[in-house]
Amino acid sequence: MVDYDPWVADVTGEQLAAMYEDMIVVRRIDTEATALQRQGELGLWPPLLGQEAAQIGSARSLRSDDFVFSSYRENAVAYCRGVDYTDILRVWRGSAQSGWNPFEIGMATPAIIIGAQTLHATGWAMGAKFDGSDSAAITYFGDGATSEGDVNEAMVFAASFQVPVIFFCQNNQWAISEPVALQAHRNIADRAPGFGIPSIRVDGNDVLAVMAATRIALDRARNGGGPTFIEAVTYRMGPHTTADDPTKYRETAELEAWKAKDPILRLQRLLDSMGLFTPELEAKTQAKADAVAAELRAGCIGMPDPAPLTVFDHVYSTPNATLDGQRAEYADYLASFDAADGSSS
Repeated sequence: MVDYDPWVADVTGEQLAAMYEDMIVVRRIDTEATALQRQGELGLWPPLLGQEAAQIGSARSLRSDDFVFSSYRENAVAYCRGVDYTDILRVWRGSAQSGWNPFEIGMATPAIIIGAQTLHATGWAMGAKFDGSDSAAITYFGDGATSEGDVNEAMVFAASFQVPVIFFCQNNQWAISEPVALQAHRNIADRAPGFGIPSIRVDGNDVLAVMAATRIALDRARNGGGPTFIEAVTYRMGPHTTADDPTKYRETAELEAWKAKDPILRLQRLLDSMGLFTPELEAKTQAKADAVAAELRAGCIGMPDPAPLTVFDHVYSTPNATLDGQRAEYADYLASFDAADGSSS
């Protein structure tokens, strides 16, 4: 058993209230983005409903010089790192190939290929070790990704070279329609020691427990102890993405049981027991969520469509003849439609 208390003893009531606000605002962003997708304003959206504590508890443990490598679902982490609300939607609207500058906020743009980001995080962490820095990398992925070769390769490399990286697995019980019991006959955290990596299995719906586990892993990383694997046990209360219908493969009773463990309600009860959940806090938090939702919606709908030729702008850091030739060919192709329109008139 891990004693978490010493690792979060310094967390104040004010900080708890701030994390409660984070969770409420992030859930509202998630709800608004889902609505925007249903209304045709986004092509797709991957909800994080139910996973707020796992993401916020870990993200609020990081320093600004740490680096995050995430999957497509870590929108709460992006919020905590300071990504503009509208930029979170940019990729899902098809307005850009990337939502933000990774080096400005210390977070790479989301990896769509399952598990690929774990390799990137391990490489970044090795660079930090070479530099003599005490910065750490953290990489987020789901239970399904642990069956991918990339994740296992990253863990082998991280253990071999003892690099400062945290493998943060959000076990949300479902890899799309595949239950975790089908792909893991033991706890996922039990796999890490086989690579020589210490692991922690934590209640992913307890924001303080998640923060404590992340701080333990960061302390190890910063002091030359190498990688840590964290399995945050949580639940994906929504669909895998807005293209998914979870009612086809999971029971309503299961969802209802996890709703009773809602991470926001749990933090609310803690604040209430401390005399900190006041009408003023509730009103202030709701007002913030409403304002963010309005800004998000306006920013999304007002987002300009990119010019077609911008698809070539970020393929390479410097121009080259091959790419320039392709750009010219595509420009001619687009111009042919204008010429056809002109001749028909």
